[in-house]
Amino acid sequence: MSTAGHAFRDNVTMLRRTLLHARRYPSLTLNVLLTPVMLLLLFVYVFGNAMSAGLNGGHADRADYIAYLVPGILLMTVGMISLGTAVSVCTDMTEGIIARFRTMAISRASVLIGHVIGSVIQTMLALVLILGIALAIGFRPDATPVEWLAAAGLMALVSLALTWIAVGIGLVSPNPEGASNLGMPLTMLPLLSSAFVPVNSMPGGFRWFAEYQPFSPCIETLRGLLLGSGIGTKNAVLAVGWCLGLTVLGYLWSKARFNREPKR
Repeated sequence: MSTAGHAFRDNVTMLRRTLLHARRYPSLTLNVLLTPVMLLLLFVYVFGNAMSAGLNGGHADRADYIAYLVPGILLMTVGMISLGTAVSVCTDMTEGIIARFRTMAISRASVLIGHVIGSVIQTMLALVLILGIALAIGFRPDATPVEWLAAAGLMALVSLALTWIAVGIGLVSPNPEGASNLGMPLTMLPLLSSAFVPVNSMPGGFRWFAEYQPFSPCIETLRGLLLGSGIGTKNAVLAVGWCLGLTVLGYLWSKARFNREPKR
C-alpha cells in the first residue's frame, strides 16, 4: 500500500475511534448542547417580546426575534462543541494514549485529523438537533435549496476552523480543566457579537469589537442565507476569511505542538 493509502487508513481508524468515544460517552456532548438549548428557550420565551420590541421600534413580535436569534445560537453551538474537542484532546495527551501512538507505525497527523473530522461530524448532527428545536418553537427560515447548501457549508467551515483552534488548545493545556478554561473564548465571543442584538446598538469600542470579531460576520452571513435577506459582500468575505485564516492557524499550531517531543 502506498504512503497515501496508509495515511488514509490511519485517518479512518482514528476517526472511528473518535466517533466510538462519542457514542460510548455521550454525556460530554449532551452537556455542551444543554447551554445553547437553554439560551434559545430563555431568549425566546422570557426575553423574546422585550428584545423584539427593541428591534422593531417598540412593536413586540416574538416570531421576529426567533428569526433573528437562531443563526447566532447555531454558531454558538459550534463554539461549544469545539470546546469539548479541546477537552478530549487534552485528555488523550494527559492519559498517555498519545505517547503510545507515537511509538506506533501510524501517520502522526491521523491522530489529530481523527479528532477534527469526528468533531465536525458531531457538530453538524448537533446543529440539526438545534435547528429542529428552533423549528418546533416557531423558527421559519426562508431559504432556497442553494442557500441551505451554502448555510451548511458555512457552518461546516466554521466548525473546521474552531475545531483546529480547539485541538491546539487541548495540546497546550496541562489538564482537561485547563483546556476547558483556556477554550472559554470559543463560547464567550458569541455573547459579544450580533448573535443576540445588532452591533449598531452597542456603544463605542464594544461595537467595533463585535463588528470585526470572527463570529459576527459568520452570524450575519448565516442569517442572510437562512432568512433570504441577502448576505452582503463584506460579511461574506470576512466570514470566509476568518474561517480560512483560523483553520490554517489552528492546523499549523496543532501540528507544531503535536510534533514537539515530550519532555523527559
